[in-house]
Amino acid sequence: MKFKSPLLVVSNLEESKRFYTEILGLRVVMDFGANVTLTGGIALQTKDSWISFIGGKEEALIFGNKVTELYFEEDDFDSFAEKIETCKEVSLVHPVKEHSWGQRVIRFYDPDKHIIEVGENLKSVCFRFLKIGLTKSEIAVRMDVPLKLVERLLK
Repeated sequence: MKFKSPLLVVSNLEESKRFYTEILGLRVVMDFGANVTLTGGIALQTKDSWISFIGGKEEALIFGNKVTELYFEEDDFDSFAEKIETCKEVSLVHPVKEHSWGQRVIRFYDPDKHIIEVGENLKSVCFRFLKIGLTKSEIAVRMDVPLKLVERLLK
């Protein structure tokens, strides 16, 4: 068996395509009308077609349930976070915060209240700590990762 794709049910496919392409920079790979595949393997499925697939009722669909998220990493985290925090059409779960291991993240909602997390890539975290004077060993301790990972990320 091989995992192929996460699928998000969306209320308005055109609005969701615009969000994922303009806000997150993804591209449409395949467009089947009621189903769209984006770069990264994310699939968007219209609410109506999804209901017909599962034989359910619209009332059974619960958007904004806060139990899943799509996770991305960004090389230029500061610029991306500023873009999101100033974008009027994006609703934040929380502003930029730094996790205990030092990675900065921002979480926000897509148009159907699916949670999107964008994190600073770990290589950038290592270089940020190196820039403030931490040694490779101190970075490994600070990030709670093996020294070999830090060394590999700093190459």
